[in-house]
Amino acid sequence: MAIPENRNASSFFFILMDLPGLENAHCWTAIPICSIYVLSVLGNITIMYIVKSVPSLHTPMYLFLSMLSMADLGLSASTLPSMVAVFLLGQRKIGASTCFVQLFFIHTFSVIESAVLLAMAFDRCVAIQEPLRYATILTTKRIRAIGLTVVTRGVVLHLPLPVLLGRLQFQPVSALSHSYCVHPDVLRLSRSSTLVNSGLGLFVMLSTLGMDAVLILLSYVLILKTVLSIASNADRLKAFNTCISHICAVLLFYTPLVSLSMIHRFGTKKLPAQVYMILSYMHFLMPPMLNPIVYSIKTKEIRVRILRILHPKK
Repeated sequence: MAIPENRNASSFFFILMDLPGLENAHCWTAIPICSIYVLSVLGNITIMYIVKSVPSLHTPMYLFLSMLSMADLGLSASTLPSMVAVFLLGQRKIGASTCFVQLFFIHTFSVIESAVLLAMAFDRCVAIQEPLRYATILTTKRIRAIGLTVVTRGVVLHLPLPVLLGRLQFQPVSALSHSYCVHPDVLRLSRSSTLVNSGLGLFVMLSTLGMDAVLILLSYVLILKTVLSIASNADRLKAFNTCISHICAVLLFYTPLVSLSMIHRFGTKKLPAQVYMILSYMHFLMPPMLNPIVYSIKTKEIRVRILRILHPKK
């Protein structure tokens, strides 16, 4: 007998995926998961506090860094509820409406982070190509406008996703492939046509993450061209060294995403489920934790302020 399908989002739910093979080891898997979230929250709040409290850091580079920390906090907060439910409480059931809301915030903050990384690439490009006009090009007013545009783009493009998902038919119980809800994972469980949803999802991905990645690459082509035209090797190294932290942040964000896309498109279906889950965790969980660490190590001003917080007497 076929399982009846439902249209009302309150009449069906999803089952979140635990780490395959480690379902009975929550006491151990919860430790690294909680550590990641604690480090993410502490690191990004520290970066934001330092930038806000130190007037000399109210420059374009550090204001964009503060935006990146805000995006990282939002991304961490979006995945946190279901991860805590799975790994701490052992609760894998999630309502459809809650799932749709979660995927909206996850994808929105992911796109916001991508856009902030693009803005930071533009910042480095202007600083290296037009150092004398840097302050007049990237004024505080323009930085605020960029921030508003970044948030508006992410929210507006993703608002239709949960609405359209609510119109699809699902079985009463459907098992997801991750410990949180993401659009492609939910979409594959639909029992009705997903042509419109798939088309919109592809458009959003190409017009945000895809376009941002291309523009970031173009920015570094221009940066590299300018750096190579500098006569002094010391000045070349100094100019390029200002981009190292941003390059690390870009690689942390895009490498798991590109790897996951390549595996889905060209990989074999025989790959263990753990591979997909680990890459997904790396994309959504690692950047919020590692970005503050990278910028603390590579940025002297941030590093000095953190040391003053940890050792006020010294």
